[in-house]
Amino acid sequence: MIAKIGKGSNMYGAILYNQQKVDKENGEVLLLNRLPDTMDGRFSVAYFNKCFEPYLSANIKTEKTVRHISLNPDPADKISDNQFTEMAQEYMERMGYSNQPYIVFKHTDIDRTHIHIVSTCVGIDGKKIPDDYDHPRSMAICRDLEQKYNLRKATEQEQKQANKVFRPVDYHKGDIKSQIASVVRHLPKYYSFPTLGSYNALLSLFNIIAEEVKGKRNGQTVNGLVYVALDDNGNKASNPFKASLFGKDAGVAQLQKHFEQSKEKMKINPARSILKNTIELAIHTTNNETDFRKQLTEQGINTVVRRNIEGRIYGMTFIDHESRSVWNGSALDRDLSANVFNDWWNNGNKPELKIQDSPVSNTNTIDNQPKDLFGFIPQEHSSNFDLGLFSLLPDAQGVDYEEEQFANRMRKKKKKGRRL
Repeated sequence: MIAKIGKGSNMYGAILYNQQKVDKENGEVLLLNRLPDTMDGRFSVAYFNKCFEPYLSANIKTEKTVRHISLNPDPADKISDNQFTEMAQEYMERMGYSNQPYIVFKHTDIDRTHIHIVSTCVGIDGKKIPDDYDHPRSMAICRDLEQKYNLRKATEQEQKQANKVFRPVDYHKGDIKSQIASVVRHLPKYYSFPTLGSYNALLSLFNIIAEEVKGKRNGQTVNGLVYVALDDNGNKASNPFKASLFGKDAGVAQLQKHFEQSKEKMKINPARSILKNTIELAIHTTNNETDFRKQLTEQGINTVVRRNIEGRIYGMTFIDHESRSVWNGSALDRDLSANVFNDWWNNGNKPELKIQDSPVSNTNTIDNQPKDLFGFIPQEHSSNFDLGLFSLLPDAQGVDYEEEQFANRMRKKKKKGRRL
């Protein structure tokens, strides 16, 4: 089991993200700790948000007051609701949160059933709960819970390998080929994206672009793909690398199959309606592009905006890291197309959307929403964004590309030696 600890400033956004899954019957509330229950057992974002207000109001000087934790067992582990509840209680107690208010949500919208815990690190006295050794303490607790509940083990080596995967390319560090490989060899295994454009939107988070190469060689039509590293401004910063260097999953033929499979999978993906509602709510509760992007980032959603040289917005893509899917705005709804956002952010004409399925009451306007979210704005091509966002990424069992190359070279030397 692997625990992911998210630290932010938007309590409202953390609750909204989880409560929407409950309202869509893709999740449920398993436990309330030091929070009052309701008469009918039904909850709303506004209700939960109000329950945390005394702690947040008492805050003295803590910037990131919210803790959004997920406990992720192996998909093959079978865990009952009672066991999830017990694990959450033990985890939070040993992390020092037994006297804190927190909510335990179970998520069932993907094949990996897991739980999310929303809490605050601010005590009722306004002081911060110490978190200097959160991560090593969390890992130790997870190892104990694996043994106690007979769960499959997530070894330290597997976690280290996972950390090698999905890191933005930094062309200053050199060995760009290995950096690109550590991304492109794994993304298709975990994300659904239906077009080359949506694939490039995802790749742009890692300072990479994929380009088609078409032409003729020896009288035959050639259709290939090359990958190029980008700098922080989205400009090309390396020579192109052939897709064949990174294995078949990175090539045109396999990606075409992936596009078709993604289209079919995304047609029935329940995350679509949740994502649509989340985006519409962000439009409703923000006044500009910066705040809009921040609010979605807090909920594990990247916004990739494509502009022409005149600054006109011609493309909007939303990357939902929880459902691991990449969506074009117009594919979600015509009211989320590039033209709508261009008219808002460039011309000042904010769209008037009717939020139909949102669990938020009309009183929850921008005036009482937290303004400071996770503290960073993901740009289209930025190698410096906080990798904490990717706590929402799946736990990829990564391959050390350099080590694999070394092993291949050694195997080749052995074969040559036998020939001699």
